[in-house]
Amino acid sequence: MTAEGHDVQAGLTTVHLVRHGEVFNPQRVLYGRLPGFRLSTAGVRQAQVTAEFLARHDIAAVVASPLERARQTAAPIATSCGVTVEVDPRLIESRSFFEGKRFEAGPGLLRDPRMWKVLSNPFEPSWGEPYTEIAERMLAAVAEWRVAFPGREVVLVSHQLPVWTTRRALEGHRLWHRPDRRQCALASVTSAVYSGDQLVRVDYTEPNGPSVDRAGSVGA
Repeated sequence: MTAEGHDVQAGLTTVHLVRHGEVFNPQRVLYGRLPGFRLSTAGVRQAQVTAEFLARHDIAAVVASPLERARQTAAPIATSCGVTVEVDPRLIESRSFFEGKRFEAGPGLLRDPRMWKVLSNPFEPSWGEPYTEIAERMLAAVAEWRVAFPGREVVLVSHQLPVWTTRRALEGHRLWHRPDRRQCALASVTSAVYSGDQLVRVDYTEPNGPSVDRAGSVGA
C-alpha cells in the first residue's frame, strides 16, 4: 500500500465499504466463509452497476475480502478505476455457528433445546464472532488503507455484518442490533469521509436500490 508517485491533496480522504453482490445460493444455506460461493447473474450485474457509480470517484485502491464473492464484486470496480484488486484478510465475513446450514431466523429456533446455548447471548453474539472483534479488525483495515492514500478514496469490499458493524462503531452506536434492521443492501456503498484523522461523516448509497436477503440475516 503506497501513495508514492501521487501528489497528496489537502482535501478529504474517503474509505468506501462495499458489500458484495447477490450470491448464487439455491440451497439457501448460510455460506459464511465457505469456499465456492460465487455471484449470481444478478450479483454480477449489481457489481457492474456499483463499479459504474464508483468510476466517477478518485479511487486509489480497491481491496477485497479473500472470499470469492467479494473478489468478484471488486473486479469490475478495479477495472473501472484502472487499478488491480488487492486482498486484505481482515475484510472477511464473520464466523458463525450456522455456517453451511439452512438458516431461517424466527421463534422456531428457540423451540430447539440444542439452540439455547448458541442463542444465549445475542449481545455478543454467542452464535458467532463477537461484534467487538469484527469492529476491531475492520476498523484497523479502514485506518491502514486511509492512511496509505491521504486525500484520495479507497474501496474495501466486504460483507454485510462486517460493514454494518463498522458503520455502527464509526457512528458511536452500540454494536449489538437487530439483524433485520441493517442498512446494508447488496452491492451498497457505505462511505467514511475523513479530514486528516477526523471522521467528518458517514454516507450511504444503494446504486442498485434496496435488496431482500434470502439466506437469513446472521451474515452474508
